[in-house]
Amino acid sequence: MKKLLLPILGLAPLFMWAGGFQVNLQGTKQTGMGHLGTSFYLGASSTYFNPAMMGMDSSKVNIEVGASFITSNVTYQNQSTGISEETDNPMGTPFYFYLTYKINEDLTAGLGVYTPFGSSVEWGEDWSGKNLIQDISLRAIYFQPTLSYNVNENLSVGAGLTYVMGAFEINRAVPAPIGNNNSTHLEGDETGIGFNAGIYYQATEKIGVGLTYRSQVDIELEDGDVDFTVDPSLAASFPDGKFAATLPLPATATLGISYQASADLMVAVEANFVQWSEYESLDFDFATNTSRLEDSQNPRNYEDAVIIRVGGQYAVCDILDVRAGFYYDQSPITDEYFNPETPNTDNLGFTAGLSVRPMDNLSIDASILYISGQERESEYQPAGFGGKYKATSVIPGIGLNFNF
Repeated sequence: MKKLLLPILGLAPLFMWAGGFQVNLQGTKQTGMGHLGTSFYLGASSTYFNPAMMGMDSSKVNIEVGASFITSNVTYQNQSTGISEETDNPMGTPFYFYLTYKINEDLTAGLGVYTPFGSSVEWGEDWSGKNLIQDISLRAIYFQPTLSYNVNENLSVGAGLTYVMGAFEINRAVPAPIGNNNSTHLEGDETGIGFNAGIYYQATEKIGVGLTYRSQVDIELEDGDVDFTVDPSLAASFPDGKFAATLPLPATATLGISYQASADLMVAVEANFVQWSEYESLDFDFATNTSRLEDSQNPRNYEDAVIIRVGGQYAVCDILDVRAGFYYDQSPITDEYFNPETPNTDNLGFTAGLSVRPMDNLSIDASILYISGQERESEYQPAGFGGKYKATSVIPGIGLNFNF
């Protein structure tokens, strides 16, 4: 029992910042067309999608606000017994707020507040994988002040800082030989700093090209809280206390190309390259160690992944635009390190959306996203727990865009 908790705590509550909890819902208009927006302008949300384009609006001030409503479900099947279990996840509500202000014809300032990571997974207290995870909740907010500059009529650049604030909670069972309801509760707060940058080039009258880079952000957890509920005879071996860990959120580079096929129709394609290979290992330093609770080193060996997106927008009339899109999101998790905390499979995303403009300076936006996770049979080998997983999500979104 010396290393009883290593496979339990080593499954990384902090890791839920990425993989299965990455939320690509930073703009309702963009979500409606596959969540792409690197090579064309749709409002103040360019603060996130490509800061180089923030000044492309003739308005002095542009404001966007919105939220999405995530309903998700993951099914697990034990291939030996045939028994199936599923999550009972609460609704997730990622949001965004963007503000841009044109200082002069060439220089624009912007602020973005958004939630690219955050959701919840609840498997229940008594499911077969309770020693790995019972439930987890993650909340993260990004603050991004940004500047853009028009170099000339065809070329613009932009860059900004990102400051991340977040918190998590996780519960899982402790497989001790004494007692039936042993469990651990972990929670903590994290902060990190990074940057984003973008370039936009109007190659021809109809073709736009955008390139962006969002840096790696190191999330530092120095005083996480660990609380155990165990049989009294085990209390000395599982003391409540503190722990520290560092998690690198990977960098992402995006290349996008848009084509104005006609006065009413615009189509685009993008590729996101995510450097998940930064996750080689995740280590925990517990303030209080015992023979059964030691510091842990946990291999991850994630692989870099690519997301391919295609989408389009059609202007039906002066007050109505409609959108549609599709994307393929490659999972970075190998079969040997797949676990139910981040049940992230290869995903297919199908999107649609529309915007209605009841007046010149107001747009009401709506989107719908359906994510079909491809069925996958995998195992987390350090704990010897595996099976077949299938995940689906339905995500409506609503947004408002003001300019003056």
